[in-house]
Amino acid sequence: MEATNTAIKGLTQKQVEERIKNHQKNSVSQSITKTYRQIYKENICTLFNLLNILIALALVLVQAWSNLFFLAVIVCNIIIGILQELHAKKLVDNLSLLMRQRVSVMRDGVLCSVNAQDLVVDDVMVLSSGEQILCDAVLLQGEAEINEALLSGESDPIHKRERDQLLSGSSIISGKCYAQVVHVGADNYANRIANEVKKVRAVNSRLLNAMKRVTKLTGYAIIPLGILLFLEAWGFRGDSIQVSVITSSAALLGMLPKGLVLLISVSLAAGVSRMAKHKVLIQDLYSLETLANVDTLCLDKTGTITTGDLAVETILPLCEETETDMDYIRSFLHYSDDNNATYQALCKQISPRAVYEPQARIPFSSLRKWSSAYFEGYGSLIMGAPEKLLEELDASFSALMEEGKRIVVLGKCSDPVRKDAPLPSIHPLYAVVFTDTIRPHVEKTLQYFREENVEIKIISGDHITAVSAIARQAGLHSWNACLDMSGIGDDPLMIDQLAEQYSVFGRVTPLQKKLLVQALQKKGHAVAMSGDGVNDMLALKEADCSIAIAQGSDAVKQMSQIVLLDSDFSALPMILKEGRRVVNNATRVAGVFFIKTIYSILLSILCILMNLPFPFIPIQITLIDLAIEAFPSFLTMLEPDHRRVGGDFLTTVLCNALPNAIAIVFSFLAIEFMSDGFAIRYDEAVTMMYLCVTVISMLAVYHSSRPLNRLRALICLCMTVGFILAILLFHELLHITLLSLRLLVLTAILALSAVVIRQILMLLLPWIPGFRPQQKGARQHSLS
Repeated sequence: MEATNTAIKGLTQKQVEERIKNHQKNSVSQSITKTYRQIYKENICTLFNLLNILIALALVLVQAWSNLFFLAVIVCNIIIGILQELHAKKLVDNLSLLMRQRVSVMRDGVLCSVNAQDLVVDDVMVLSSGEQILCDAVLLQGEAEINEALLSGESDPIHKRERDQLLSGSSIISGKCYAQVVHVGADNYANRIANEVKKVRAVNSRLLNAMKRVTKLTGYAIIPLGILLFLEAWGFRGDSIQVSVITSSAALLGMLPKGLVLLISVSLAAGVSRMAKHKVLIQDLYSLETLANVDTLCLDKTGTITTGDLAVETILPLCEETETDMDYIRSFLHYSDDNNATYQALCKQISPRAVYEPQARIPFSSLRKWSSAYFEGYGSLIMGAPEKLLEELDASFSALMEEGKRIVVLGKCSDPVRKDAPLPSIHPLYAVVFTDTIRPHVEKTLQYFREENVEIKIISGDHITAVSAIARQAGLHSWNACLDMSGIGDDPLMIDQLAEQYSVFGRVTPLQKKLLVQALQKKGHAVAMSGDGVNDMLALKEADCSIAIAQGSDAVKQMSQIVLLDSDFSALPMILKEGRRVVNNATRVAGVFFIKTIYSILLSILCILMNLPFPFIPIQITLIDLAIEAFPSFLTMLEPDHRRVGGDFLTTVLCNALPNAIAIVFSFLAIEFMSDGFAIRYDEAVTMMYLCVTVISMLAVYHSSRPLNRLRALICLCMTVGFILAILLFHELLHITLLSLRLLVLTAILALSAVVIRQILMLLLPWIPGFRPQQKGARQHSLS
């Protein structure tokens, strides 16, 4: 703690305690993870579980006890899902403690730092550049430029003076001020701001959207088909109620891809847990998947490519040096409200001292690129970008910027300057040369993204020459495809034309960053954006996946989906790989789950049209669920699979599942029409159909397991042996008839024929326009 502004004392400790007793504390906080109640509710109260429970109740009413084993699958799914999410919650909650927002307040005349939830009404917050306003407040002293983009969507900074209102959720662009809290807790926006961006846009998940479409289709089909199957069995064929319920229930159970949604959620939660161990905080479960689909990565230079820790290399005099000028510069630094990296580095080199007191100050803004202070009898001292203060850049400056140096000019003019007017002619005093350090492993990281066909765009507010030089040092191959955005303006049509042509952008305003992201999205790209400052917030909000650096501002960290808590840029490939693992494994196993869904719907329709009973019973479907779907999928879902994600999820899954389902329908029709000619009893026909389903489903698992490794080969072997043993040992419980050699040979021939049909369909299906896989890089509407 340190003593500060003696004019503002803030609350006493006694006053703070009184307000806490009166429930005027900002204690209502919202965790970024699900609550325990949400976890239990979302895993138990699902449409799939409801449908399964209703089917189970129907079977209980007819006392078909042996067919209730499928409930064990449902219970296991629920338990596994809850345990995995609880584990992920614990890790993320522990990690998010490092992200807990703190705010500087005046109490008993002393500046101290408290947690956001410990603020009380009438507390005096001390706010400076880059900080988020956590409670509604009134500005008591000082001036500041405020970004209210998260509230209003407007990017223009708003100048605030004494007695102006400060809204929670906005952030300080520049300046320093004292503000008194007027609202806490539920009375203001503070508890919603951490997830403001997530609430504004829909979840970016192709997997989730695809599963919603399948659930919707299944929901429409399952009720009418179930009613028709039951009525036909009981009313037309005269089957008993028990038989009618059992056969109808089997059809409905087959339509439900039990466990697939759970499998995806568990895999994502496991990915979040893994990232937490590497100090990467995933604030949105589905951002892992989103990053896997990204084909363009926009990086802010300062804080991302470089460490952002500037150091003064040299101070070059631009005129005859005087000690008076240096005293005014020391005074300028002492009274400045800026707190950016440039200011901090300059203070280390030139010790601030209150020699002269300024009559007016203008804090630095990323839009203006300069700050100033007016001293009576001396004039205005201005610090800013060379191209803003100098009419012509010196050749030596250009050479320094080509080496990646950053240059700031200090100059003066006789009159006060205005923030909303062009600068007058400036008399230059000094040029300060700063060096910035490139982060470790940046070159290796950029090389990885280049090999993975992820386009890199470096977007910075610095001079284009310096940005291009840093890009070259960082190993960006297209470093010379650079553009100075200072003369482009905010015309979206112009930026749309330039976004894909260039890789390095300098002198970019916050609004231009947003327009560049939008332009890339319009071209069909899935865009991730990383940043650390409030000038990045508009672009981060617009990007499909937003990534914050822990060293950045609180506002940026709270709104981003992914936070690199070690500020380690080299963690991005690891996150990308984890996302690809989820998407690729989900795509691989979903094809196996959907086979049963498709053939159950098709067989139900055929059975209704042909007035035939559904061939299988629930316990037989349960064995397929356990041995062929759940067992291999759960054991291989967490395997590494870092291949590039290509094509649409649902199209790919249907291409994998549909040939198998049609082959099974072929087997059903063939056995049905052969039954009379070959004198096949009904129970024998059902067994033959079931074996054909088993063979084709297992082949789908073998196909999805390629290329085989030791684990996958062992899983496939266990699946096959286990299924055969289950049939031999529990054939009576499963209502399976042991076939004669003649029927076994006939079944093998039919299964082989179905496999041939499956192979032909797998070759033909990708050529059908509706099933043609989408080209890599094409942006799905679900990412909008």
